[in-house]
Amino acid sequence: MLGYYEGFPENPQKTAFFTFSISNKRLQQTLIQTLYEINGKSFDLQEVSDPSIPNCTVIFEFGIAEENTFNYLDKEENKKLLKVLKKTPFQITDFYCAVRYYKTKNDKKTPLKFDYYMVRFLFENKLLETRIFHERGPEHATPDDIINFIIGRINEKLSRKIVRILEES
Repeated sequence: MLGYYEGFPENPQKTAFFTFSISNKRLQQTLIQTLYEINGKSFDLQEVSDPSIPNCTVIFEFGIAEENTFNYLDKEENKKLLKVLKKTPFQITDFYCAVRYYKTKNDKKTPLKFDYYMVRFLFENKLLETRIFHERGPEHATPDDIINFIIGRINEKLSRKIVRILEES
């Protein structure tokens, strides 16, 4: 099933609840479009996290779940998701997130160990639940950082702050 990963871990490192004031469909469209747009783009680490490494850049790579695998969220996959979403909103969307780190020194980029996350978004009655599982890596960006970065980007795309934190655990 598109958007759902059967092997998602039962015990995520981070769970956060948000309220939102738009339709499930519109929030999901914005989420998918946001992840597609930041996919493969370079950000300074301080845009994402409290920088533990100076002069470090971050590149996100997102994949959308489809049963037991993840498909890279490229233009074709983005179109496919938005087309499915037009018919009916998802209740759950699972993503794989690779966070690549590069330290720059004397104009030379050196790759560092990457972080690998699984992120689940659950949508129900104006409530968004996010679950994030850190699979492996040095955790230069924490689960909190990843969720806050994504939600921040979603709110930037909308005309006002639509998604608000309700509770964290």
